Amino acid sequence: MRPPAPQSKNNTISSSSTILAGIEWRNHLGVGTLERRNAFPVGPEGNGAWNPGRWNPRGVERWIRRNPAAAVRGPPGLRNGSASPPLPGCGSEGRAGVAAEMLPYTVNFKVSARTITGALNAHNKTAVDWGWQGLIAYGCHSLVVVIDSSTAQTLQVLEKHKADVVKVKWARENYHHNIGSPYCLRLASADVTGKIIVWDVAAGVAQCEIQEHAKPIQDVQWLWNQDASRDLLLAVHPPNYIVLWNADTGTKLWRKSYADNILSFSFDPFDPSHLTLLTSEGIVFISDFSPSKPPSGPGKKVYISSPHSSPAHNKLAAATGAKKALNKVKILITQEKPSAEFITLNDCLQLAYLPSKRNHMLLLYPREILILDLEVNQTVGVIAIERTGVPFLQVIPCFQRDGLFCLHENGCITLRVRRSYNSIFTSSNEEPGQSAIAGEEPPKGSALQEVHLKFLLTGLLSGLPSPQFAIRMCPPLTTKNIKMYQPLLAVGTSNGSVLVYHLTSGLLHKELSVHSCEVKGIEWTSLTGFLSFATSTPNNMGLVRNELQLVDLPTGRSIAFRGERGNDESPMEMIKVSHLKQYLAVVFKDKPLELWDVRTCTLLREMSKNFPAITALEWSPSHNLKSLRKKQLATREAMARQTVVSDAELSVVESSVISLLQEAESKSELTQNISAREHFVFTDNDGQVYHLTVEGNSVKDSARIPPDGSMGSITCIAWKGDTLVLGDVDGNLNFWDLKGRVSRGIPTHRSWVRKIRFAPGKGNQKLIAMYNDGAEVWDTKEVQMVSSLRSGRNVTFRILDVDWCTSDKVVLASDDGCIRVLEMSMKAACFRMDEQELSEPVWCPYLLVPRASLALKAFLLHQPWDGRYSLDISHVDYPENEEIKTLLQEQLNSLSNDIKKLLLDPEFTLLQRCLLVSRLYGDESELHFWTVAAHYLHSLSQDKPTSTAATKDKLNNPLDICYDILCENAYFQKFQLERVNLQEVKRSTYDHTRKCTDQLLLLGQTDRAVQLLLETSADNQHYYCDSLKACLVTTVTSSGPSQSTIKLVATNMIANGKLAEGVQLLCLIDKAADACRYLQTYGEWNRAAWLAKVRLSSEECADVLKRWVDHLCSPQVNQKSKALLVLLSLGCFSSVAETLHSMRYFDRAALFVEACLEYGAFAVGEDTEKLISAIYTDYARSLKNLGFKQGAALFASKAGAAGKELLAELESPKQEPKEE
Repeated sequence: MRPPAPQSKNNTISSSSTILAGIEWRNHLGVGTLERRNAFPVGPEGNGAWNPGRWNPRGVERWIRRNPAAAVRGPPGLRNGSASPPLPGCGSEGRAGVAAEMLPYTVNFKVSARTITGALNAHNKTAVDWGWQGLIAYGCHSLVVVIDSSTAQTLQVLEKHKADVVKVKWARENYHHNIGSPYCLRLASADVTGKIIVWDVAAGVAQCEIQEHAKPIQDVQWLWNQDASRDLLLAVHPPNYIVLWNADTGTKLWRKSYADNILSFSFDPFDPSHLTLLTSEGIVFISDFSPSKPPSGPGKKVYISSPHSSPAHNKLAAATGAKKALNKVKILITQEKPSAEFITLNDCLQLAYLPSKRNHMLLLYPREILILDLEVNQTVGVIAIERTGVPFLQVIPCFQRDGLFCLHENGCITLRVRRSYNSIFTSSNEEPGQSAIAGEEPPKGSALQEVHLKFLLTGLLSGLPSPQFAIRMCPPLTTKNIKMYQPLLAVGTSNGSVLVYHLTSGLLHKELSVHSCEVKGIEWTSLTGFLSFATSTPNNMGLVRNELQLVDLPTGRSIAFRGERGNDESPMEMIKVSHLKQYLAVVFKDKPLELWDVRTCTLLREMSKNFPAITALEWSPSHNLKSLRKKQLATREAMARQTVVSDAELSVVESSVISLLQEAESKSELTQNISAREHFVFTDNDGQVYHLTVEGNSVKDSARIPPDGSMGSITCIAWKGDTLVLGDVDGNLNFWDLKGRVSRGIPTHRSWVRKIRFAPGKGNQKLIAMYNDGAEVWDTKEVQMVSSLRSGRNVTFRILDVDWCTSDKVVLASDDGCIRVLEMSMKAACFRMDEQELSEPVWCPYLLVPRASLALKAFLLHQPWDGRYSLDISHVDYPENEEIKTLLQEQLNSLSNDIKKLLLDPEFTLLQRCLLVSRLYGDESELHFWTVAAHYLHSLSQDKPTSTAATKDKLNNPLDICYDILCENAYFQKFQLERVNLQEVKRSTYDHTRKCTDQLLLLGQTDRAVQLLLETSADNQHYYCDSLKACLVTTVTSSGPSQSTIKLVATNMIANGKLAEGVQLLCLIDKAADACRYLQTYGEWNRAAWLAKVRLSSEECADVLKRWVDHLCSPQVNQKSKALLVLLSLGCFSSVAETLHSMRYFDRAALFVEACLEYGAFAVGEDTEKLISAIYTDYARSLKNLGFKQGAALFASKAGAAGKELLAELESPKQEPKEE
């Protein structure tokens, strides 16, 4: 029986591959025409089950050519009497016949080129981004690593940067996806040399490389408004440039310089024309950002300052209560440099707009977070840390709620949320390190429920620790160990632990704490055990503590191999296990050689003190095990034949003898306590080569070869077959042909040869040599170099250790903390994500080809053509090849059970389904559209029974305020009143008071505005004007003459450039509609929409917003996506459908029409029916282009007369075979 595969520490089971034994498989199964991309081995993704439809006969033939004997008789253990399962589809006859010799069994040995990453460096600190599609990208030295957030698996490692990566940014998905603009994984990464690379992550290739100069990129972001173009990337190039790039072509569109050094920037998530720069001196606001041309002026610069006495910035101040401290905090935001008694706050760590509130900005300092209201340039919230609190490093603001995820210097993460009833930003008064902002008290009787939030760890990605590393690959794959073989790599670390990685999946298999100091070397004693040694720091006499441990991998048990030996002795320099894993040679720096028996952990011989000092040692692959085996088998066979009673029983006995023979082949003779004779060679300081023989306790000196005059001091030896290779301190390689008795010296001019090692595999004479500055692969048969890698030339990292992991792949450990599995050419190559062997399936439809990805989306969105909901795509008439269909099914299977349950629920509405699928695909554009559409379609259905209930529901369940102008008018007005109240509470200067007064007048709060106007002190230069203004506001009447006069004055003021003042006067006389028209005429479209929402009736507001929609749809502005959302908020659903159709968003238009018909949101009419028919026809045609015939037929039939022609086209292919 097959032994059970060892379980890894984290309970993951490595992906499997199926080995096929024998030629007859093709004839028996008859499926030899099917091929898989990775030819051999074959098998389904990781489940180890046999799938006759996905094997590759070419791979089998290659294996047979390499192993002709195995093809004829089958590998060991597959003859009659084996416990393997029967052939699929074969009866008992198959077991007795030839097919019984060709049974499949499962092993784990496929190794792909990959990089195992480790610890980061300081430059990588800000290089991390979580994309909309659920993938996380981060910089690791010069690499970019992509991981799946759900399963914590590494999906991709991108290697092309020559310097440390400082920024990574996923491209936004804020556009409509179709065949022309498919779902794709695009990522921009920037390094310290100023290079920006735009990646196609799925394919692992660089689409575009951008270089402006050789200084580190300070910041980089994709433009979020993607209606016009989704390829635009803005970057900060030191010291003071912002450059807009076309990331598809690498073209520089424009460049703009500023006076101060730019540290970072942030786009306003509500207005794409607003950009804010964080500079070394302050903050620069840009209000005319455009992709077509650079900003015109230097922008508006402001300074953030605080008095010297402010406790929030006095780090030595005594700890006080949070509220008490905040009352003394004064933050000033001015356009002029602060005076001497104020400190300019230049230690700002981060600047970011709040996505949850329009015109709110966050400024992060080490010991406080400031929340700014940009309409009044005033601090409306401060979160200060107590003196004993841990400083901030980074903050991520939430989108739908007033929440801040805060990262602290000690690695702690805190979530701070608003807790007051009305104020914009507050946090708990009682908890240390948090502070409260004053706001209105909650109404009496309202019970605020306390919510306790917890962080739950859902995944942990463990990387390699910091270098140094010592690596050793497990013994190679052979026909004898093929059943239980696993490609395991042991990595010794600087902290004394040994990490064992499974190279099929790249996952950590075991982590073993073995030593108390740095691991110097590892040698495997079997597939499941290894020896490792470590040496402590030398004492004053140069003596150390040597640790040599024998580790059993399945149990993790570790024993001291040398017993009590090891304290205060000369340091170990190397350990070498013999070819048959019988003997161990331990070499010390200033102490004679020790020879040990690996099986019994006993010392065989400690050499005398006059034994020569060893500089290099290697065991010979030759031994006398075969002759010992023949003797033992002959003895066994003779004993078996002595029991023969009659000739009739001879065949049975022969069968048993054959079984014994197989057992002897498959089991190591080492278990029989028979010591085979083995040899080793070593060199001394003079370069003399010694040849010794070891057999049991006997050690004999066989021969000595005088030193080669052309060689320096020998540093390493490798021996395979009849070839012996020596390397020296001067970089020379000496190739000895033992059979032909000739040698050949090659000077590599690469300095000290630190290690040489032959590749595994019979007849494979490739050899890898490691130098101080890199590595080379040599063909010892031809004595020529195959490939070379040099630090500083090909690569930026330095190699620490090398080994072979398969016959054609090398593994390198490097000082950037990574371990790389490379092809023999040693060229770094990124792999395709869909070719990776993963231990767990990953949901990522971006990996599918565009047609398949969109077809899968259509399959998930609606299945009305079938009487039941199903996640089995096999019954769908999809004309793509079977491999694509299988990949689609794998994606469906990888969904979580909760999501599958929702998708299969008949009660799950179309709108809910659209929202869920937009989240599954990480489609930003669709998520916003369906969120707003679902809210207003639901509100419309609530309007029908009773208007009172509908109003109450709107107030209790409003659209989140992060959607700003799209919210219901009543909720929007309520929020604006709360906001101005908070601004009023937090005002600290006359400018703040004046801005609050202006806001109150626009909101119609005249009484409170008059109170603020009358607060102006007599020595203020605006005292007279404010007093007159207060009189005007209180005496305004609705009489005709006064209205006419005020209106005339207002229009004159507007005509003479006093737009804000004129609008204010018009609002005083209830002419807000006229004010909105003037604002729109002068290009203040956002301000006009704001005023319409807070002052006008629903009908008048709709007129203003419809004019705004026309403006947004104009070619100069081209913000049709935003126009769609505004139309949704107005309930103009037929206009939305028409606009979607005109934009050729056929899928979204058809689904929206379906949803509207469910809710009864369309007025019945001839024009509406024509529009619906056209939408259904075009959507059916797009489904047909995707190959989704069932869906296309359904929507073509719904389209009525317009779809008849398409229906005929869909049915015609079925008739074509008959005509032929």
